[in-house]
Amino acid sequence: MSDATTTSNTLAATATPLLQIEGLEVRYGAIEALKGISLAVGEGEVVTIIGGNGAGKSTLMKTVSGLEPAAVGRILFRGQDITRMPGHQRVALGIAQSPEGRQVFADQSVRDNLVLGAYHRRASHAEIEADIEAQFCAFPRLRERQDQQSGTLSGGEQQMLAIARALMAKPQLLLLDEPSLGLAPLIVKEIFGIIRGLKQQGITLLLVEQMANQALAVADRGYVLETGRITLQGRGADLRRDPKVRAAYLGDH
Repeated sequence: MSDATTTSNTLAATATPLLQIEGLEVRYGAIEALKGISLAVGEGEVVTIIGGNGAGKSTLMKTVSGLEPAAVGRILFRGQDITRMPGHQRVALGIAQSPEGRQVFADQSVRDNLVLGAYHRRASHAEIEADIEAQFCAFPRLRERQDQQSGTLSGGEQQMLAIARALMAKPQLLLLDEPSLGLAPLIVKEIFGIIRGLKQQGITLLLVEQMANQALAVADRGYVLETGRITLQGRGADLRRDPKVRAAYLGDH
């Protein structure tokens, strides 16, 4: 198993990665949250980031989406340096995030949340309605609750809405930040079923998840993030078998 830089270089040698991160550092005052992160995501891949609380996973996602500034390093999207690009421009470029904690617009209806997901697109009303219908086909429960205020949905329904809202942006890269957080086991299973469906559609995913076993099972490749550094990387199946990963994240002691 090679280090993260080797994977990034290998992808770059064969084709330009959809997303490439080089030597990324993020700081909160004197605290260094990310310490020289390098990774790559190829088009059509599902790549997962696993690690414990406080490892820097959500900081990484926020930095990719433009919600946190990078102190050092570069973020490249289709070879374009977007390190200093504002978040709303990254959405227009093709990066959408389903954030940790879902963060739906609680006082807006389900349908209005979906419309807001397409806010940056120069699309006709008919196109937007067709895309909403596609999300209702993918998430039938959202159709049933389309006029309901989003804040009154269950946690699982809100997570479905957060994913559907992100998909309304027509992203080339979908960032999923802790989609199973706070959900019951049966709902977690359903959410990972949705993620597998997105993978089958060829949607490129960068997934941050504490449910390491499920995340690695669906991922093509994974990175282990510990206290702001990548300590292991490899194919999802290989990481599931790695003794260190099993002991630390999969409950094998």
